[in-house]
Amino acid sequence: MGWPFIGETLSFFKPHRSNSIGTFLKQRVSRYGKVFKSNICGGKAIVSCDQELNMFILQNEGKLFTSDYPKAMHDILGKYSLLLATGEIHKKLKNVIINFINLTKSKPEFLLCAENLSISMLESWKNCHEIEFHKEVKMFTLSVMVNQLLSIKPEDPARGYVLQDFLSYMKGFISLPVPLPGTAYTNAIKARKRLSARVLGMIKQREHEEEEMKNAREEDFLDVIISNKGLNYEEKVSIVLDILLGGFETSATLLSLVVYFLAKSPNLLHKLKKEHGAIRANKGDGELLNWEDYQKMEFTQNVMSEALRCGNIVKTVHRKATHDIQFKEYVIPRGWKVFPIFTAVHLDPSLHDNPFEFNPMRWTDKGKMNKKTTAFGGGVRVCPGGELGKLQIAFFIHHLVLSYRWKIKSDEMPIAHPYVEFKRGMLLEIEPTG
Repeated sequence: MGWPFIGETLSFFKPHRSNSIGTFLKQRVSRYGKVFKSNICGGKAIVSCDQELNMFILQNEGKLFTSDYPKAMHDILGKYSLLLATGEIHKKLKNVIINFINLTKSKPEFLLCAENLSISMLESWKNCHEIEFHKEVKMFTLSVMVNQLLSIKPEDPARGYVLQDFLSYMKGFISLPVPLPGTAYTNAIKARKRLSARVLGMIKQREHEEEEMKNAREEDFLDVIISNKGLNYEEKVSIVLDILLGGFETSATLLSLVVYFLAKSPNLLHKLKKEHGAIRANKGDGELLNWEDYQKMEFTQNVMSEALRCGNIVKTVHRKATHDIQFKEYVIPRGWKVFPIFTAVHLDPSLHDNPFEFNPMRWTDKGKMNKKTTAFGGGVRVCPGGELGKLQIAFFIHHLVLSYRWKIKSDEMPIAHPYVEFKRGMLLEIEPTG
């Protein structure tokens, strides 16, 4: 159980390659099996690397288990974050976010925005030999989200401030809650306050907007949230921050993982180029992509799914048992923390042949693979925006593979902090294909 109070927390969260389970889990699983007890985040815990138990935990959220994140997360995210809310509040907030996703996905303006921003970003690299890819694509995915959600345009300086605040916000998630000036925790709380004030200011400004001003601009999702009388100000702000955080951070990470794995697999990259070349051949000069084109990107879909399985954007979630629970030969005592490890299931040799090999072909049977992976979580807390993220990534990849060749640094690797960062920031050597 490790040291008093701290237990094995530091070993459990120690950064490691995200396409591995890390030394701590490897040692514990070989010694105790796929399910073992520990002391993590100040309490007794069960750690599960077992696919069936993980699914049982996810499917019984709200019945036998509840969300249980550390204090730092509560302080930074606020009580109305979708990640922390439970019961009826969680249901209400999730419905608003699902409404956003369904509205956005079907809007031609969303596809247009994602593609135009892809093209302009790739254009801006024309005279570059080297780019910090992960940083660049964070700006791309954030630009798409703030445009759709808040009508903030790429040329608006607010976009840069929002990105900086979100990066501080992210660093606080894995920090110790030390309320001293300059700590990651304090900086994250300040960043959230600035982001909240910015969003609240926009909400109040629009509430007092003249009718003709309202009619002069296109309606965005912030207008939809404002018109929802069942939400208070705090909930409205929290929904906006949740959509932005979920929409930009995970999408940028997935895009970087795709580019990372393709750099190591020239044959797969060639196959992907052929798929996109065929789609482009059927389009007029400069003609933009549409929903039908996205549906033709079958191999691209498989590449994204395999990058999620191998790269593991989300290593685990924090849960707590609300009852004494019997699962097969295991008893989980009430009040114990529970950590279902998604990475362990994604890289389990008993579930996947050559689990450490990046092989998109394994996704030809999607139904079978979906049962063996939980890249977007599961149960009532399954990530609602997965498809929306994949859509903008596919459009970006289309133009990237047709415009550039790239090389990564030999020592580059994705690292789980637990959120994924790259050792060298995905520094790419690039050259135009033309």
